[in-house]
Amino acid sequence: MRVVIQRVKSSQVIVNGEVVGKIGRGLNLLVGIADTDTDTELEWIARKCLELRLFPDEDGGDRWQKSVQEIGGELLVVSQFTLYGDCRKGRRPSFDRSATLSLAEELYNCFVTKLRTSGLQVETGKFGAMMQVTLENDGPVTLILEREAE
Repeated sequence: MRVVIQRVKSSQVIVNGEVVGKIGRGLNLLVGIADTDTDTELEWIARKCLELRLFPDEDGGDRWQKSVQEIGGELLVVSQFTLYGDCRKGRRPSFDRSATLSLAEELYNCFVTKLRTSGLQVETGKFGAMMQVTLENDGPVTLILEREAE
């Protein structure tokens, strides 16, 4: 499983001209599901997303002391199978490691459910749709989390 984490001041997803998910301060999560992912990977990544200290204290210092949970932030979760695109050979990415559509949707929904148990506001895009994601990156802070099946 791969997740690109972006600390944002705001973010939204538009599908067919309609806003389907919108957040204020928090994390924008682009989520890629591999064909080998299980609940173990989902649990680890969800916990990391919620607990990573990516936000400064209220005093505005430079050190990252608070997690998205501690600041009461919001989460926007967007499925993105292209995170498993392999561009090492040829001129067209290979998506052999991406989960099948049905498995990816099932695991993506489980991931969103795990995040919602935090009590934070969790918004999503529309799984499998063409989406336009806009955000105001805060920092910018962008990190990649990855957890391979064992």
